[in-house]
Amino acid sequence: MDTKPWVVQGTVAAPVAAVAGLLLAVREGRVGDDNLLVLARASAARRGAMTVVASEAAGTYRAELAGPLEPVEIQADSRGSTLAVQSWYGGVYAVTACPAGALVTHRVHRVVPGHPGFADGIADIGLRTRMDRDLRDVLDVIADRLGC
Repeated sequence: MDTKPWVVQGTVAAPVAAVAGLLLAVREGRVGDDNLLVLARASAARRGAMTVVASEAAGTYRAELAGPLEPVEIQADSRGSTLAVQSWYGGVYAVTACPAGALVTHRVHRVVPGHPGFADGIADIGLRTRMDRDLRDVLDVIADRLGC
């Protein structure tokens, strides 16, 4: 198991609360731009095969996928403006204030090597490139929805 941290960041010219509201929006139902946005571009979500189910603990969810993939564990903390995702990787999205508006950081702190989800990111550069692309996509949706 690789425990090297990977970090990508981006900004949105909008209030932190508005950005966090969209980034941390998680509820039961199908994953999309208005529900678990950080996974909305995953191939299973694009096929409509990813659904969020609430767990017993407040702010804790599971994204279930059709097929042989294991569920993704999600923990949303609106007070701390963070969203933790645990699957073939362990990562945290965080929203903080910055001079430009809201700074969104995605930090992956654990990756399971050899997992099919890591197939296109075997080297550090591949994972970092994928993280950067995915975060840009998320920030583009948020900026569009907030009109900034």
